[in-house]
Order: sequence, then C-alpha cells, then structure tokens
Amino acid sequence: MRALVLHPDIRGQGRRRDPSLALEEAASLAAALPRVALAGAELVRVQRVAPAMLFGRGKVEEIRALVEALHVELVLVNGQVSPVQQRNLEREWKVKLLDRTALILEIFSDRAATREGVLQVEMAALSYQRTRLVRAWTHLERQRGGLGFVGGPGETQIEADRRAIDEQLMRLRRQVEKVAKTRGLHRKARARIPFPVVALVGYTNAGKSTIFNRLTGAGVLAKDMLFATLDPTMRVVRLPNSGQEAILSDTVGFISDLPTQLVAAFRATLEEVPVADVILHVRDISHLETEEQRGDVLAILEGLGVGEESVVIEVWNKIDRLDEDARTSLGTIASRRGNAVMISALDEVGIAPLLERIEAALDVGRSHAVIEITHKEGRKRAWLYDQRVVVGETESETGSRIEVNWTTSQSIRYSRL
Repeated sequence: MRALVLHPDIRGQGRRRDPSLALEEAASLAAALPRVALAGAELVRVQRVAPAMLFGRGKVEEIRALVEALHVELVLVNGQVSPVQQRNLEREWKVKLLDRTALILEIFSDRAATREGVLQVEMAALSYQRTRLVRAWTHLERQRGGLGFVGGPGETQIEADRRAIDEQLMRLRRQVEKVAKTRGLHRKARARIPFPVVALVGYTNAGKSTIFNRLTGAGVLAKDMLFATLDPTMRVVRLPNSGQEAILSDTVGFISDLPTQLVAAFRATLEEVPVADVILHVRDISHLETEEQRGDVLAILEGLGVGEESVVIEVWNKIDRLDEDARTSLGTIASRRGNAVMISALDEVGIAPLLERIEAALDVGRSHAVIEITHKEGRKRAWLYDQRVVVGETESETGSRIEVNWTTSQSIRYSRL
C-alpha cells in the first residue's frame, strides 16, 4: 500500500520541535508499518486550522492532486485529526487516512507478541475508536427499535455501538487483570532471586535492543526502526569485576506525543522501571533533537514514579555517527556530568566502561536498616543473605534481629516477599 505522510506545521502553535525533523520521524513511523511503501512526505504549512478539514480548501486541492499523481492509497497525518476532519478528508481524497495516534496504534498492534501486550493494544484501540464513532456513523440520529414494552424512540445506533465497545472493554479488562496476577507472581519470584535489576529505557530507536544484545548475547530484534521492540524482555548479564549477575530488562521505546491510551495501556509493562536498582537511559546522542528526546523520556519516567532517589546512568549511544571533534566535546561534557557513558553499541565501543559503571552504581545509594524476622520467616532471611546485604545478626526470643545495608529497590523487593 502506497502511503503519503503529511506533517501540518500550524502557525502560532506552541512547539519546540523542528518541523522538518518531526516530518522525518513521521516518515520513520510510516516505514515501521508492514505492507506500506512510502510514496512521499510533505511538510504542510497551515495558517489557520479549518474545523471541517484541518487544511484550507486550497491545500486540500493541492494534496488531492499529489495523492492522484503518486497513486497514494493511504494518507498519514502526523498530528491529531478529529473524526469529522478525517471523514471529510477521506471523501475529498478518496483514500484511507490515519492520524498520529492511529498510526502508532497500528504499529503496536503489529508488534505486540505477548498475551498482555496484545490485550493492552486492543484496549487502547477500542478506547480510541470509542471517541471516533462519528466517523463510522454519519447518520447519528438513526434509531434502533426498542423492545416494545415501553414507549419511546429506542436507542440511537451510535449509543448501541458505544455500549458494545464498553462491553468489550470490560471483557478485556477482566482478561488483563488475570494476566496481571500472573505477572505479579512472576515479579515476586524474581524478587526472591538474588540478582539486582537494571532497566533499559529511552526514546524509540535510540539503540536499546542493540545494547541489550551486546550485554547479554540475546537475539532480540534490533533494527534501525521505530518501535522495533514492544514487549519487555529480560536476560541475565554477568558483571566483569565482581562476577555478580544482574537482570537486564529491555522495554518499549518512548516517543513524543505518545497517545494517552497507550501511556495508560503500557504503564503496567513498565512497572519494573521505578524499582530497578539502576536505570540506563539510552540516548541517540547523534540526533539533532537529542535534548528534546531526553525531556520526553524524563517526563514519562516521572509519570511512572521514578524519583530523585533512583540511580540513572545516561548512555550516550551512536557516537560512531559523530566526527572526532564532536566526540571530544561530548567526552568533556560527559566527564563533567558524571552520570554519562559514551558508547557505540554498533561498533561495541564503550561496552566495558558501561558494565563497570553499572557495577559501581549497584554499590551506591545504600542505606542502613534493622529488620526483625520471626522463626517462621526463614525464606526472607535466606533472601537477605542471597542478596549479600546482611552486615550483622543477633538472636531474639521470637527470631532474629538483622542489620542490612541495601538499596532502595532491594528494600522494595523485600517488602513484596
């Protein structure tokens, strides 16, 4: 299917992104869709938003001519398009139209592999469709007959459709709750394993999966493509100096203007991030808007509950794309920052220093605590010793008084035992 990507550059709209880079990202999103061939990408200047069709009549005619000339079957608008605007533009251009939210939903729907991922995408898609029923039903006053026991006009078709979606959402929520219980059991099982957790997060296509593969030897899909990884993956990595093992978790990439339905849907799959011992924030340091991308990621992390107490290491990836002067300058900045490591996952440059930095980070941010454990809680006592956090133990009449020196995430994992 041949697709045309449009980025509306709306005059006076508060924005901090370069429109040309936003168009480039939208084209990359389109390229991530299966069975779609990119026919063209256009930046469309919009002086004033037209309520009926988003673009003015002249622009609509120009784009229609372009659609016909390029034999386009699908138009992707990198922004929010109202149901009325979508319906009118599809009539004018005689093609299928998707806005940014629908496009990302399509990608997620294609990439979801786990049972929970599939369910979460279905819920997000239904929530999105519920707000856009006007597109499917132009005859909003069409009535469905009642049962006949009580007078009245019956319910409108749009009400019936909305009710059907609500019922389906309820069924999906019940299924998600069952999956969540299973995930909770798996999380408790991991909490008993004497391994710290290191979580990879970052803007989509920053290179998280390539780093994950370099550190663990796993075969996770790693492509120069947005949202190449959707479902979280975990593997064990051995740290070089101490020989200590840690669980490395790869997560879905973040993106600016992520649809609210998807933020809510995938919050559960990211719940390990706030309690990770170390968070690796992977950045494509070669990207022209790397600082803006960093801001988007930090905003989402804050929404997930990641606070100042969390240990975060910034991994400045893709230095292979920079010239020598840029690398030198960044090296100076990284050393001054103290929490940044420069690497090229593609060329395996900087992997050893990254592992050393992870190892050092696992030994900082510890606090002292005293725990009372009864004789019946031998499993908890064993877990503390497996974690190598015990610094002293004294017997008591009811059990043991154990002194520990542990990280915040270890204390949280202990509370879940």
